[in-house]
Amino acid sequence: MSSLALSVLDLVPVRTGQTSAQAVSASLALAARADDLGYRRYWFAEHHNMPAVASTAPPVLIAAAAARTQRIRVGSGGVMLPNHAPLIVAEQFAALEAIAPGRIDLGIGRAPGSDPVITQLLRASGTAGDVERFPEHVQDIALMLQPDGATVQFTSGGEYAVRSTPAATGAPEVWLLGSSDYSAQLAASLGLPYVFANHFSGQGLDRALSLYREGFRPSEAHPAPRTFLTANVVAAPTAEEASDRAIPQLRMMARLRLNRPLTALETVEQARAALAANPDPQEEQIHAAALANWFVGDGATVRAELEAFAAKHGVDEVMVSPVAGSFAAEDPDRTPGRAQTLELLAG
Repeated sequence: MSSLALSVLDLVPVRTGQTSAQAVSASLALAARADDLGYRRYWFAEHHNMPAVASTAPPVLIAAAAARTQRIRVGSGGVMLPNHAPLIVAEQFAALEAIAPGRIDLGIGRAPGSDPVITQLLRASGTAGDVERFPEHVQDIALMLQPDGATVQFTSGGEYAVRSTPAATGAPEVWLLGSSDYSAQLAASLGLPYVFANHFSGQGLDRALSLYREGFRPSEAHPAPRTFLTANVVAAPTAEEASDRAIPQLRMMARLRLNRPLTALETVEQARAALAANPDPQEEQIHAAALANWFVGDGATVRAELEAFAAKHGVDEVMVSPVAGSFAAEDPDRTPGRAQTLELLAG
């Protein structure tokens, strides 16, 4: 086995006929399996008001996953910071660090994680919705998470100490997430680790990594640039099965891109039948573009492709988003396709 480390990004997918309770239960079982298989970290995304995504509250899911695992790092991929007050984020993740010391990652993003209406509802409480203060809020959180806390300077000249939790002995590791030049440059200027969201958009990957590495300013915690990449992945015993299991998520992506009504994820059978009954050139074009950036195939092939991908971009870790769909007969309390992907990649 190569030196490539693998991690997991989970959106807690909800398929047709599955309740949110079943989807969460399946993801927590998957986190425990990833722990057993030796994956490095397991992150939950933040998305809102989507029928196919139950990952709305990363801190809650992280706490549950931490309780069901022993070694793996658990965290957010990411917390969409403009939706939240910085102190609340710091307090939540300080509490998580107390629950699972040395195993918590705080991945922070700037995107809303939903549509404009939900974004307005999330950001309806003053300063939490100030996107322009994103760099300042990132720095505030990083300071408040440290055992010594942060110091508020009053205009009158006074000071006030702020700590996310009392008597802390450690802090979560803070990562900046993004898929643009902005996030890469901000992470570099703050001396933070950076993750390019390649699973969301492969566009601009090389430029973002170059901007991050060339502009990196060493910090006390991070003397050198540190980054890894994300990727949508489906691995199965055969390439044919992997292609089938990719279809439900491809169709969901097409609905998003074409601004069509969202639904729970279709089963593989439903997705195949819908494609056969209603061929759509626009949808097919989106599928083809997505697959050019995904890793879909048998386990050995996908593992080799991920190793080549990591080597090409100079990283030693890839965070896979296991987007394998389910067949109708499969247990809604489990995600066999996603578990199979992790097992095959781990060898």
